[in-house]
Amino acid sequence: MFVKKIGIDLGTSNSLVFVPNKGIVLNEPSVVAVSLAENRILAVGQEAKEMIGRTPDTIRVYRPLKDGVIADYRVTEAMLRFFIERTAGKMKIFKPELMIAVPAGITSTERRAVIEAGMAAGGKQVFVAKEPILAAIGAGVPINSCSGNMIVDIGAGTAEVAVISLGGIVNSASVRVAGDKINQAISDYVRKKYNLAIGDQTAEEIKINVGTVLPLAKDETMEIRGRDLVLGLPKNIRISSNEICGPMTDVLEDIIQAIKQVLRETPPELSADIMSKGMTISGGGALIRNIDSLLAQTIGVPVTIAEEPLFCVVKGAGVVIENLDIYKKSVMSKK
Repeated sequence: MFVKKIGIDLGTSNSLVFVPNKGIVLNEPSVVAVSLAENRILAVGQEAKEMIGRTPDTIRVYRPLKDGVIADYRVTEAMLRFFIERTAGKMKIFKPELMIAVPAGITSTERRAVIEAGMAAGGKQVFVAKEPILAAIGAGVPINSCSGNMIVDIGAGTAEVAVISLGGIVNSASVRVAGDKINQAISDYVRKKYNLAIGDQTAEEIKINVGTVLPLAKDETMEIRGRDLVLGLPKNIRISSNEICGPMTDVLEDIIQAIKQVLRETPPELSADIMSKGMTISGGGALIRNIDSLLAQTIGVPVTIAEEPLFCVVKGAGVVIENLDIYKKSVMSKK
């Protein structure tokens, strides 16, 4: 059975691959480990992620996507090739068609880089579609109806806000502030308050395990380990949910402003639809504790978290690649 069509959510933190009739077949971190001496790829995905912060000088670990777009073309191409070969095999005769999700705020140059990387990695044809539309399709939002639907997709590199009606984006904003910036804020807070240096992975664990954007009635704590900046020795501390609430909420301020800006520029009829139906949040950021309550409080619009928010974009990409003829005009641009 040859895989002819593949939907890819090329994320800053994780990349997912969807094959029609099979579902999500791959969910790997967007990380590549390269041997500098031999200029050879050593590992991709989870195996490479485990090497972060633990490599000798001869090995470098890259995250080739920054803020949702390609920062290192060659490494991205190698990563895409790995994903395609894992999914479709190494057969060179039957090249699959690719549907790759891109941020709504992407420039034409960044878009071209995605298409070229997909072709070089073994795609027969590469289509790109904007993440908010794919997230809405994956979340089950009826994008072709004539009423307004608002989607907020918070990933690792970007947060996308869009109002969708009749299959197209009426109004959108893309801010390059999302999960990675929250990790950085947690790391900076721990450094300032406790004189402790922690890695990105530890900051992410704090966010996932005890992170919250509204204070909790029952505070939760977790033990973390880092390097004491004064003594230079390993040190353990306990960190609580409520103390990192502030740094996390500060980062979300930019996303809240983007949502407000999109709502300000939305036609009144569509605004009325959004007020009654609310907005849908997708992406990894939707899993942050109390984010729905925070957005509902600050914006005054009901908020729903999509089912399986991490998979909305890739599921949408799968639906579109399966039904290219239906979505060709409204959803994507082909080059």
